[in-house]
Amino acid sequence: MSVIDIHPHIVSPDTKRYPLAPLGGTQSTWSSERPTTYQMLLKEMDAAGVDKAAIVHSSTAYGYDNSYVADAVAAVSSRFTGVYSIDVRAPDAVRTFDYWLSRGCSGMRLFTTGSTLPDQATWFADPKTYPFWEHAAAKNIPVCMQMKQQGIPLLRQIMDRFPKVTIILDHLARAPFADGPPYRAAADFFELARYKQLYVKVTPINVTPKSWGKAMPETFFGKLVDTFGASRIGWGSNFPNSAGTLTEILTAARDAFSFANQSDQDWIFGKTALTLYRIPAK
Repeated sequence: MSVIDIHPHIVSPDTKRYPLAPLGGTQSTWSSERPTTYQMLLKEMDAAGVDKAAIVHSSTAYGYDNSYVADAVAAVSSRFTGVYSIDVRAPDAVRTFDYWLSRGCSGMRLFTTGSTLPDQATWFADPKTYPFWEHAAAKNIPVCMQMKQQGIPLLRQIMDRFPKVTIILDHLARAPFADGPPYRAAADFFELARYKQLYVKVTPINVTPKSWGKAMPETFFGKLVDTFGASRIGWGSNFPNSAGTLTEILTAARDAFSFANQSDQDWIFGKTALTLYRIPAK
């Protein structure tokens, strides 16, 4: 089964063609220190054995201007698709959505917290966003949620109101695990499995934490597979945000899921991506 990365980033050093306008007003450290072109990403993918990628727009570099990812998708449409970001509360959000769909978008991402916006935002459940959610459902475009576990109650509201919208939780919503089995601290996260529209994304943030505490990869990820099912779990590298080569990042993820049977690994490292995104077959 081909390996598909559903969470790499790209940043161009050409700031004249692709001006910086980071959300929060301050560019993320990783994007300033490790600008990575799509050509560089391709080389990393070839070295790691990653066949295709759903490139996630770098909000902490470009805000809502998805031009660089769109240009990358246009240049290498055989291997790339794009996950874009827009201001979902804007009056013209649906029209903007359609514009980026015409430029290779096959997924959306809402950046509700992160390195340049540390607090968990609540705006994604504002009624002003409802036209966006309705359109995402109508167009069958999955929506990644960059969020913390604190945002889960509002996410439930959105999924209850829009049951046809496919949701992907970036970085497992940073679910806590240090307490170890049975992982009561992550109970709210695991309870989300009842929403069949929801998928989860595993990245180095989950695979290589600073400390596992009382947890172990095989018990935490084992519960993840048992609870959600491998067909609702996808792997993303978070490269180059996460340190290391793409080969090193993939190897660590493979090791973390080595307990799983081959069929489950095939879903996590490739087949789930194909159910979520419009990724070229060849």
